[in-house]
Amino acid sequence: MKRLPVECVSHILSLTSPRDACRSSAVSCLFRNAADSDFVWEKPLPSEFKRIISSSSSSSSLISMPRKALYFHLCTHPIIIGDGHTVTNSLSLAFTRAYASSVLTV
Repeated sequence: MKRLPVECVSHILSLTSPRDACRSSAVSCLFRNAADSDFVWEKPLPSEFKRIISSSSSSSSLISMPRKALYFHLCTHPIIIGDGHTVTNSLSLAFTRAYASSVLTV
């Protein structure tokens, strides 16, 4: 396993669930480094997450976060999308921790 490049392990972990990616980090330093890579954590985020986050009030602090930290932040702190004042113009984005399900709430 020490000869396997971290990029290969990251690719493999990106095909698993967030829970499995976190669990795999206990295997070795190689797996921990791979499990922390942005490549692994961009998969469970919506494909347009940068656009969604940029339309929120906290966009500047969120967009610069490592993807793993962003994922877990969104699991516990949904963001308001839109103006936040009217129901028709506001959505909330959150994630379920274990299986990378995104939840949009009106």
